[in-house]
Amino acid sequence: MTQLRTLLLSLVVFAFAVPVFAQEDTGPGAPTFKEGDVITIDQIDSLKPFLPAEFWANRDFFFYEGMQLEIGPFHRDYSPAPEYLAATEKFKGQAKIGPESSLQNFTAGQPFPIDEIDCKGDPQAGSKLAWNFDHQWEGDGANSRYYYSYWDRGEELPLYYEGTAKTVSLARRVEPSYLDKTDGDMFRGEKRKSAFGIEVDAPFDARGILVMTYRYKESENPEANGKNDDTWVYVPTLRRVRRISSAQRTDAVSGTDFTFDDLRSFSGIVPQYDWECLGEMDIIAPVNSKVGAYPYSKEHNFGPYGLSYADDRWELRKAFKIRFIPTSADHPYHHKDIYFDKQSMTPLYSFAYDRKEELWKVIWHNHRWSDENIPADGDKDWYAGWEEVPAPRDLKVISDTIVNVQTGTGNRIEFWDSHGTPLKSKGKVRRYIDVGRLTKGR
Repeated sequence: MTQLRTLLLSLVVFAFAVPVFAQEDTGPGAPTFKEGDVITIDQIDSLKPFLPAEFWANRDFFFYEGMQLEIGPFHRDYSPAPEYLAATEKFKGQAKIGPESSLQNFTAGQPFPIDEIDCKGDPQAGSKLAWNFDHQWEGDGANSRYYYSYWDRGEELPLYYEGTAKTVSLARRVEPSYLDKTDGDMFRGEKRKSAFGIEVDAPFDARGILVMTYRYKESENPEANGKNDDTWVYVPTLRRVRRISSAQRTDAVSGTDFTFDDLRSFSGIVPQYDWECLGEMDIIAPVNSKVGAYPYSKEHNFGPYGLSYADDRWELRKAFKIRFIPTSADHPYHHKDIYFDKQSMTPLYSFAYDRKEELWKVIWHNHRWSDENIPADGDKDWYAGWEEVPAPRDLKVISDTIVNVQTGTGNRIEFWDSHGTPLKSKGKVRRYIDVGRLTKGR
């Protein structure tokens, strides 16, 4: 059981009545900061109109004496790869919202063109945005080295995990060779949407754990005929593969603050929730990092709580706010509000409320733009294009941080080198996603 709980903790490494957002649709007015400014602790009031109210109310976790927050460009172009945009245009108008927020008749690209979504007038707007979020452009998926750390009121506890992780997109591909031959599937007759694998390298007592998770196309159906994820784990001490219940995705992991579905603010199954669009607004957030944290370095300063990105570059972005309410009475959340970038659909902030409707967790993220290196990369291209997608144009999540505002504890998952470049061949993909590979251990 201890090893299984260790596995559950390792899974989260890759790669989580509320106050309404403070501004009205007319906006908070022009910002008093500009590109190139460096915001210090005595200047943070200038950021307040462009931050979620819940984040500002808990700012002591994130803003601190000595911080150097650089203001980057306003509304920079982070549009997705041309191939993704072409698929969106090709299949425009075909996708539909079915019963229980299910997705019907979708092939590839963005299911519902973002500029055609009416947040105020369309009762399905929340569901449409949730599916756009689910099918945002991420290249092949993700490939990274990760470091998970657990914090208690500013102290890093000796509970950590290091290893590698990779997600492979098996369906809804936008490369013309897949769309023309197999309707976006990597393999003919494919039933899976994606496969997610991890390996744990440290600490010693968890070294050698291997995991593989499949998500299926049928997960997009109404719950009655939907399909949950399948997850298998190789536990070295048992020398065999165990299957893990998908119901554990919403459980707290090994006494920490994460659940599986908190990754990237939401990594759950859309039809298992009700969705509502709450508005559109300008938000400031860490969007294109200048940091070289793990695996480049473990020495970057994440503030006195270990949970801050205030020593980095932040940018002003157009954002949507959506709310989900779980359909299951057993879910630990009453609801969660998610803010995501309108252009790239990448998550910026989310706020989870417990069953008493009290704020429980603040989840936020740092990001990197595929077209730029950081000094830690040197001359190496950290995110290479490939034959059919020479310019990935991917705004990639490279860190998840969660703060339990009720206890002062938190978690940080770092994967600053995460990219979406595919494996070199289909043969390599077949081997990587084969559950039989786990039986061989390392």
